Amino acid sequence: MGIATDLIFLVVTAFFSGVVMQKLGQPLVLGYILTGIAFSPFTGGLALTSVHEIELLAEIGVALLLFALGLEFSIKDLKPVKKIALIGTPIQIMLTIAMGYGIGQLMGWDVKSSIWLGTLVSLSSTMVLLKTLMSQGWLGTLSSKVMVGMLIVQDLAVVPFMVLLPMLNDPSVGWLSLEIAIIKAVLFLAGMILFGTRLLPRIMQYIALLGSRELFMLAITAIGLGVGYVTYLVGLSFAFGAFVAGMVLSESDYGHQALSDIIPVRDLFGLLFFASVGMLFNPAFVLAHWQEVLILVVIVSIGKGTIFAVLAKIFKYGNVVPLALGLGLFQVGEFSFVLAQLGLSTNSISHEVYSLVLTTAVITMFLTPIVSRYTTRLYTLQKHWFPHESMDSIIVPKSEIRNHVIIVGGGRVGIRIAQVLKRLTVPSLILELDQLRVERAKKFEITAIYGDASHEVVLKAANTSSARLLIITTPEIVIAQAIVDRARIMNSSIQVVARAPGVEFLEEFKKLDISEVVIPEFEAGLEMARKALVHLHIPASKIQHYTESLRQDLFASFYSENEEYKILEQLRMAELQYDLQWVLIKSGSFLDGKTIRETQLRTKTESSVVSVVRDDKLVPNPDADFRLKANDRAAIIGTDSAREKFFQMAVPENDHDPES
Repeated sequence: MGIATDLIFLVVTAFFSGVVMQKLGQPLVLGYILTGIAFSPFTGGLALTSVHEIELLAEIGVALLLFALGLEFSIKDLKPVKKIALIGTPIQIMLTIAMGYGIGQLMGWDVKSSIWLGTLVSLSSTMVLLKTLMSQGWLGTLSSKVMVGMLIVQDLAVVPFMVLLPMLNDPSVGWLSLEIAIIKAVLFLAGMILFGTRLLPRIMQYIALLGSRELFMLAITAIGLGVGYVTYLVGLSFAFGAFVAGMVLSESDYGHQALSDIIPVRDLFGLLFFASVGMLFNPAFVLAHWQEVLILVVIVSIGKGTIFAVLAKIFKYGNVVPLALGLGLFQVGEFSFVLAQLGLSTNSISHEVYSLVLTTAVITMFLTPIVSRYTTRLYTLQKHWFPHESMDSIIVPKSEIRNHVIIVGGGRVGIRIAQVLKRLTVPSLILELDQLRVERAKKFEITAIYGDASHEVVLKAANTSSARLLIITTPEIVIAQAIVDRARIMNSSIQVVARAPGVEFLEEFKKLDISEVVIPEFEAGLEMARKALVHLHIPASKIQHYTESLRQDLFASFYSENEEYKILEQLRMAELQYDLQWVLIKSGSFLDGKTIRETQLRTKTESSVVSVVRDDKLVPNPDADFRLKANDRAAIIGTDSAREKFFQMAVPENDHDPES
């Protein structure tokens, strides 16, 4: 069956490798690379018959990944990182080329090979980094925006590299080719802008009106790969063209659906890419040149990571960002394979340089997900060793905020909570690790502090010791536990409201002694059930009783076993069914010691008592002979004026407002 058999072997083996990686808590990418190593012609295992064809299919995986990246890409997203992306990345490339040149000279290579080495190791892997960020949940953070912005500029630099590097063989004939390549790139971008703004929206609208999901997915795949192929025909990068196509499509009304549909196709072809990377690994070459490989991997990883971290500091990025860049972008990228093949075909580099670079790329790619996972742990140690680093804050009040609410997470939920509290003039602030969300809070004039809420220095900046409530909007139990533990050290009496990812985590949250837990999926299900029952003409009181009974049954084990929670739930049900108000009957008032009949409430106040709470017990619908006592809480219904009259009867004469 040829390539069909090879693909079956690859996919099945990758599945089992992925399961193992998932069990070990490692990214699936590592399993895919190991799959490629298992089928490599250099490892003595089951060699595939169509390695070259699989490598060609892997190029589609790179193109589809960049196409998806283009769909997620927005010029607005790059605004916070435009300086480091447009200025810092060329500096990083030049510094890394200089480092690689120095390594080549130390190894006794000629000038041309040393320059090629520096250029090849200067590029990082967009494919590996994106997969790593996705698996670790870092995609969308400020760190990821900086990394993606720099990677985009690196990918763009591949085009002039493909023209300039072969010129080292004979510099006198290459400048015209560079000028032609620049003109082609400008014309291509202009054409894509025209195509994307004029023709593409009409095409997508027509396809969407056909009502076929399959045709829609086929159309977006054809756009991504078709535009990429056109760029390849005009002498530019196939993957670069796919990225531009995705970026143009993202500005249309169909960008979100296009991204949703392309992800499965992207992941399947991405598997082939990582497997093809593993197939390039030659253990025999590593054993024969282990010293050179070790030196290159260590120097490139440490040197390149240091360059990224220092540049982040120079461009005024603090906290976790420099560490994230250093541990995330130290690897050699997939476009280095393309340049290396070009260098080999033009006799610019030797087979030894080619194999050394590819081996270094495979090893550093394999190490990236493993090393990057230590970002959070190392950052925690960094904060412990260097606690003087300040948190970036926005709109922090000049006077110290006190008796406030701390909201962990500045996403849609956190922002909505902060807006409600702001309308009620309740002081609050947001703790958020994503700079873009902090900027959004700034637009809403909401106090926000950039930082990780699980770290002591951030909680101190939020003045947790004087806060009255902590709201945790992130559903991760481990993060919630770290935040609660540190917050309670500073403020043992602080109340906590947390978000749970599911019903099965209630017991874990109970151990944290959290005041209230919200399960969004459960609440959404109850609300949808309520709306459905309304349309089925079920009485409102019955609907409310049923939905509240479900909530009470679910949370009964979470709260203490006494009657307090049941009473609170009964009060909540009563409040939802009636427009009522709870009034405390004070000692010495007119109502103290009188029966409801004796008070003549309906005659004097036009209000009615529907419930009374006495000694933590609920008395529903008390009759006319029920005798009211001090410290009773009476639920009354009536007009505003009627309730005001009842309140005046519930307090002693000397407590009355003289102006009422």
